[in-house]
Amino acid sequence: MVNLDWKNLPFGYEKTNYNVRCYYKNGSWGKLEISSSDHINIHMAATSLHYGQEAFEGLKAYRGKDGKVRLFRWEENAKRMQSSARGILMAEVPTELFHKAILKVVELNQEFIPPYGTGAALYLRPLLIGTGPQVGVKPSNEYLFMVFTSPVGPYFKEGFKPVDMLLCRSFDRAAPLGTGHIKVGGNYAASLASLKKGHDLGYASVIYLDAKEKQYIDECGPANFFGIKGDTYVTPKSHSILPSITNMSLIELVKDLGFKAERRPVHIDELKAFDEVGACGTAAIISPIRSITDESNDIRYEYCKDGKPGPVSTKIYERLLAIQFGEEPDVHGWVEVLDF
Repeated sequence: MVNLDWKNLPFGYEKTNYNVRCYYKNGSWGKLEISSSDHINIHMAATSLHYGQEAFEGLKAYRGKDGKVRLFRWEENAKRMQSSARGILMAEVPTELFHKAILKVVELNQEFIPPYGTGAALYLRPLLIGTGPQVGVKPSNEYLFMVFTSPVGPYFKEGFKPVDMLLCRSFDRAAPLGTGHIKVGGNYAASLASLKKGHDLGYASVIYLDAKEKQYIDECGPANFFGIKGDTYVTPKSHSILPSITNMSLIELVKDLGFKAERRPVHIDELKAFDEVGACGTAAIISPIRSITDESNDIRYEYCKDGKPGPVSTKIYERLLAIQFGEEPDVHGWVEVLDF
């Protein structure tokens, strides 16, 4: 195992030994290739550079208490990448190829999987880009699928501690009938200016409203939003929201705890009625929200008034981590234990 400060890893890029690649040409996918280079050669007229034909995923490999390595719900990542590919007319990565690639990249970089108990994991970034040259606006006929890795700590530097967020009315993340529901780079490019604004004002992230009416909660920065109201877990439903695999899992976990779960439009007026609110996603897992400040009228919604995450958020956060690290039984069949 490499010598890293595992407990203080940022959520960033750390070079590992290998990445894996596969090329789509002449209507079919080639063989999986192994590379030690951090770079790719790409045509200057590639559609990914000019017309945004790019999609990516994020998932993690966890080293459990028993020393075994686990992948969490990778099939959902494969499905979501296929949905993204369909959304912007790219060649879909077959599930079998996706699985083979992530297994190989984890196997090749085992020494970078953080030890159990450090709170860190090995992050996997599957990437699909159009590589064929086009000057007219049309899909590529060639694609590159690759997976690289990096050991990471928490996405928000605060970890599982309450953070402050800005309700952002001056920017839209995605159009109602646009690409908000798929994981493509253009959505994140559209969020950079607003995220910088939030960070410059001292907030951990921003919360977007729907682009059409500016009345309903949309995404929560790079994550999904959820709120706890009494015995109910509430998360927004919208065509412009990326379906989070973490959020999907939390919905099942709150049901296991006897709670109700609702996925529906969430009006901003409901913010004052929630007992707890948070952001959730693969990178952050759960980030409890301490306050939400509405930039347009100086309204501030406060939660976690004792300075600690809420009890329901804490329970589902700990339960999800326990499943991912093999500390509790995987009754839902979400985890694949790797054999190497």
